[in-house]
Amino acid sequence: MGPRAAPGRPGSGGSSSGSGGARTPAPAGPGGAAGTGPRKVASASAAAASTLSESRPRTQESRTGTRAPGLTALPMEKPAASTESPGPRPVLGRESVQVPDDQDFQSFRSECEAEVGWNLTYSKAGVSVWVQAVEMDRTLHKIKCRMECHDVPAETLYDVLHDIEYRKKWDSNVIETFDIARLTVNADVGYYSWRCPKPLKNRDVITLRSWLPMGADYIIMNYSVKHPKYPPRKDLVRAVSIQTGYLIQSTGPKSCVITYLAQVDPKGSLPKWVVNKSSQFLAPKAMKKMYKACVKYPEWKQKHQPHFKPWLHPEQSPLPSLALSELSVQHADSLENIDESSVTESREERVGGAGGEGSDDDTSLT
Repeated sequence: MGPRAAPGRPGSGGSSSGSGGARTPAPAGPGGAAGTGPRKVASASAAAASTLSESRPRTQESRTGTRAPGLTALPMEKPAASTESPGPRPVLGRESVQVPDDQDFQSFRSECEAEVGWNLTYSKAGVSVWVQAVEMDRTLHKIKCRMECHDVPAETLYDVLHDIEYRKKWDSNVIETFDIARLTVNADVGYYSWRCPKPLKNRDVITLRSWLPMGADYIIMNYSVKHPKYPPRKDLVRAVSIQTGYLIQSTGPKSCVITYLAQVDPKGSLPKWVVNKSSQFLAPKAMKKMYKACVKYPEWKQKHQPHFKPWLHPEQSPLPSLALSELSVQHADSLENIDESSVTESREERVGGAGGEGSDDDTSLT
């Protein structure tokens, strides 16, 4: 659902996307090698002010970075501002790449919590899905998913969305995902590609992802950027994450609620069955799969570098630093549109209902 974090981006599992996990009391501190506790960032501004030099790797245990699109996203769109609260600032209205600040995080939270203008399309077993469509362009949609997570602490879910190695285990929609470089102690840029329901073409994104612990709650969000070394590929459709992310809210020592919000331009005219399937089947299934992954995460993490959590301990990050000036805003109108409006659902999709979600088999999570 949603790439990386994120356009970790529901429709493909990710994602973000998604995109949507479970984790138990894995030690918060880096333990052993890195002798400091998790770095607490009081605000996005404070994180942006932190110099990357103070977070150089101190250990040799790094391998890949951490990019978690959250649930992989299908077609979705930029959220129109609610009449009650201001929506996220129009990222694509910016002419230069910027790391989100406190106002961006707060407006994202407000949009996640807003109710006006959303149409409920699914509500069952603690999972709810809402959609919005922009009248001037019905191919663009935004989707919001919310799930109650029992027996899963907020910090575990936060770890699951960040842990790129674990994502490769539970996100069956991911084709390829990796972190490219870090921008600040709480922002990086990375790549995510995901499978779409057959016979649609698969998508990919390059996104700037930022994260911020807010008391007992957490936010991870991203938007699309252009990186000179990662241009659009011929075998994939380059989608655009206008604003995608997760709000994780603690409801107790071992419970939380996660809200996934995605505004993605899939760069193409999509058939109605894709939009309906995404909101009524794929998104709920992806959220449930995330929950199962969360439940199994503590046991898995104990066997796989249990103290390696660069999203909590930036000094562990093996990523090279990158200047914001190396990136540019990815404008949707600069990419090719693919007309898939007449594509019919494949028999495999109708019978299996997988929609790129893959098997529910949990054996890969051990």
